[in-house]
Amino acid sequence: MQLPEDQIRAGHIPADLYRQIPPGTDMRRVVIVQEAPRSYKGPIVLTLVVITGSVALLLVIAFVVQVVAGAAIGVLSATGGLSYTINRTTKRKTLRSK
Repeated sequence: MQLPEDQIRAGHIPADLYRQIPPGTDMRRVVIVQEAPRSYKGPIVLTLVVITGSVALLLVIAFVVQVVAGAAIGVLSATGGLSYTINRTTKRKTLRSK
């Protein structure tokens, strides 16, 4: 029993706590309550959930914007208000013989 926590678990009352107990108290009925050790699992899981949710939200927003833009171009193209073309011109080099 090297740590004070080990002594309390074993039923020993440290001297500083022993002095605070009023005289005439039945020591068999004394309960010492310890604060639980801090757990970092909750904050880590919360951080991961927030990051995952943010990434998922950004992906959904990007997908919706893409669909809306495609639909808008489709509607405007069908009504003649906008034409959208992709020109893929290639420059061919010709070899000249001398």
